[in-house]
Amino acid sequence: METIEIFGYIGALLIGVVLGLIGGGGSILTVPVFVYLFAVNPVTATAYSLFVVGVSALVGAFQNFKKKLVDFKIAFVFATPAFIAVYSTRKFLVPAIPENLFNYGDFAISKGVGIMMFFAIIMLLASYSMLRNKREEPKEDTPITYNYPLIVVEGFVIGILTGLVGAGGGFLIIPALVLLAKLPMKKAVATSLLIIAIKSLIGFIGDVENLSMDWNFLLIFTLLSVLGIFAGVWLNHFIQGEKLKKTFGWFVLIMAIYILLKEIIHL
Repeated sequence: METIEIFGYIGALLIGVVLGLIGGGGSILTVPVFVYLFAVNPVTATAYSLFVVGVSALVGAFQNFKKKLVDFKIAFVFATPAFIAVYSTRKFLVPAIPENLFNYGDFAISKGVGIMMFFAIIMLLASYSMLRNKREEPKEDTPITYNYPLIVVEGFVIGILTGLVGAGGGFLIIPALVLLAKLPMKKAVATSLLIIAIKSLIGFIGDVENLSMDWNFLLIFTLLSVLGIFAGVWLNHFIQGEKLKKTFGWFVLIMAIYILLKEIIHL
């Protein structure tokens, strides 16, 4: 095993630890780990990421289910358009994207480069979400109201983004649940994990027929990530996840800039 692959497996653990500590965000690093540490093709990397993110989120959702924090009604309303969108994106849209997106003079933008650059933009949005001031959230006794049309539209849009870049999208889902469903933050985080699990795993099904999967590698990586989640939950008793959120936000920002520069240099 090469040294860089060892760092990749350590990255799998860290992804889980971050998810366990701050309830989200860690999955945004899954695709870069696959692409830059394991040399996985970007399209395959986004598929692998959907599986890792889906299984990890499912473990987190089960933990929150035992605490009665999951709102199944809102999860169903949000997840239905989301998983239809992510499945359709992985099954039909991604395979339809041409290998050579476009040429600009001597520069040729390939499908892989385009996906990674778009992914870096999503990372920039994620870092902004982590670094900005915490928005005022509804109080625990605030009546829960549902803005169904907006929830469905946002679920569909996030499903397409998830299908394209393989990230869970919790940094977009959680604010939507707080604003559109008036869920308290704890319930929003718990419910978002169930939504992420459903749409990610169903989206991954859309890849099974289109891509060749290295199941041994994928299952080992996923197992390490899940172990990392349990470690993160345990560390949560000693470290406040909210304090780490901004630090991790800066790290994601730096990673996004690195990916953009790396892909631009290789054009």
